[in-house]
Amino acid sequence: MRLLTEIDEARIQLAQPPHFIAEVVTVLAREKPDEAHDDLLDLLNIESRTDNTPSIYVTALDLSVRYRHHIFDTLYHAVALNTPGATLITADLRYYNKARGEGQIILLADWSPAS
Repeated sequence: MRLLTEIDEARIQLAQPPHFIAEVVTVLAREKPDEAHDDLLDLLNIESRTDNTPSIYVTALDLSVRYRHHIFDTLYHAVALNTPGATLITADLRYYNKARGEGQIILLADWSPAS
């Protein structure tokens, strides 16, 4: 919740791959169907940057092949790696353990806001 607050208060800039909204909507529909519409509208109102440049696809493909991991997951890391000063904050321990040596990735459990 603290991460969402930091994003909402514009202390953290959200950068995402093109499929981010679709993935969130999928989870909302499954987990919170009665609130999904309102939550989607809230999400769409958050200021964010979507990166669909060729370099993120190339980086994501390289990560996917190297770590034998799903391209949809590696796209998030690719955005971080191709965005100066960005860090992927993830709860995916499996991917983190594979790719942490690439840099610009931290586990959600280890993240704390810069105060």
